[in-house]
Amino acid sequence: MIISGSASQTLAAELAAALDEPLASVEYERFPDGELLAGAPGVAEADDDRAVVVASTVSSDAHVELLQLQDAAREWGASEVVTVLPYMGYARQDEAFEAGHPVSARAVARAISSGTDRVLTVEPHEESVCDFFEVPAESVEAAGLLADPLPADLQEPVFLSPDEGALDIAATVRESYGTGETDYFEKVRHSGTEVELTPSDTDVAGRDVVVTDDIIATGSTMSGAVEILREKGADRVFVTCVHPMLAADAYTKLSKAGVEGIYGTDTIERPVSEVSVAPVLAEEL
Repeated sequence: MIISGSASQTLAAELAAALDEPLASVEYERFPDGELLAGAPGVAEADDDRAVVVASTVSSDAHVELLQLQDAAREWGASEVVTVLPYMGYARQDEAFEAGHPVSARAVARAISSGTDRVLTVEPHEESVCDFFEVPAESVEAAGLLADPLPADLQEPVFLSPDEGALDIAATVRESYGTGETDYFEKVRHSGTEVELTPSDTDVAGRDVVVTDDIIATGSTMSGAVEILREKGADRVFVTCVHPMLAADAYTKLSKAGVEGIYGTDTIERPVSEVSVAPVLAEEL
C-alpha cells in the first residue's frame, strides 16, 4: 500500500503504478487551532503487510503529516513501514552552525525513525545524513534522469556545476546524455545569502551549457552562474536540478538571467518537474 503526503501526491501515484501496488486514499485536515490531521482511513481494510509512506518534507507541516501517516500505518496493522523521503527537509542543516545550535538533520531523522522500519531518500545534500537515522537508511541516486528532458541537439555541451562539491551530479548527467565536457565554478560563500562565483576556464563561447545542481532554492547562485556564462558567450543555457524548490522569485531570477529551460524531478512537485524519480525508487522497493 502506497500512502502519500500532501506534497507528493503525483509521485506517489507514479510509484504505485510502477510497483503495481494500491494507492491509499488520504485525508488532510487542519483544525481551527492550527493543528493538522493526516490520515488514511481506507487502509484499515487493506490486505498488505507493508505500507510505503511517500512524503517530501518541504515544510514543518509536511514533517508533521509524515509522522501522522507513519502512525496511521501502524494503527491499521502494517507489519513493515517504509518511509520514502523524495526530498528530505532540514538535510542541509547537517551540522551545528555555532555553539548552542542543533544539528537539525539529526533531530528530524530521529523523529522519522521512530515510526518506520526503513528510509529511502533521494540525493540528499550530503549522503552522510543517512547516518542520522536510527533505522536502515539509503540514498537513492536520481541525477542521471535529468538528461532525459534535455534537447537532443545540444551543441558541444558543457555540463557545469555551481561548485566542486556538485561536480559528481554534472558528471552523472553528462554520462547519461552521452557526450560533452564537465566543469565547475569556484564558489566562495561570504554569508548565508552572499555567494561569489569565479568563472571556470572552460571555453563556453558558442556552446550549449547545462548547469546542474542537487537543489535550486532561491535561485540566486544559479542565476549568477547563468549571467556569467552569458557574458562568456555561451549559446543556450539550461538549468537542471534534482530538487526544484524554487522558493520565492527563483523562477523569475533564472528567466531574467537568460535561461533557455529549467528541468527538475518530482521530488518536489513544481511546474518544472519534467521527470519522475518513481522508476529509481521502485527499483529499491
